[in-house]
Amino acid sequence: MTPATLPAQDVDAAEQARDSPARPWQTVVWDDPVNLMSYVTHVFRRYFGFPQAVAERLMLAVHHQGHAVVAEGPREQMELHARALHEYGLWATVRKDPRG
Repeated sequence: MTPATLPAQDVDAAEQARDSPARPWQTVVWDDPVNLMSYVTHVFRRYFGFPQAVAERLMLAVHHQGHAVVAEGPREQMELHARALHEYGLWATVRKDPRG
């Protein structure tokens, strides 16, 4: 059955499951023309406690691919990460895990 043919109560249940807080969320850092690569690496190390190699790999993803997922988990925690990254001057957003 497709969602269009499901009874109303089944559609509501499907929507609730899709929007469930248990569904993984992501904090994404985006490339910007302001912050130096060394500063982005510094923020990743300081805020998340990433080892140098991990912080550099994520920074390079931001630089070359335009963005990187730096954390995954419950929505509330990802929003806290994004807010903290904004305080460091980075451009960060929260999104649902597209794989989920």
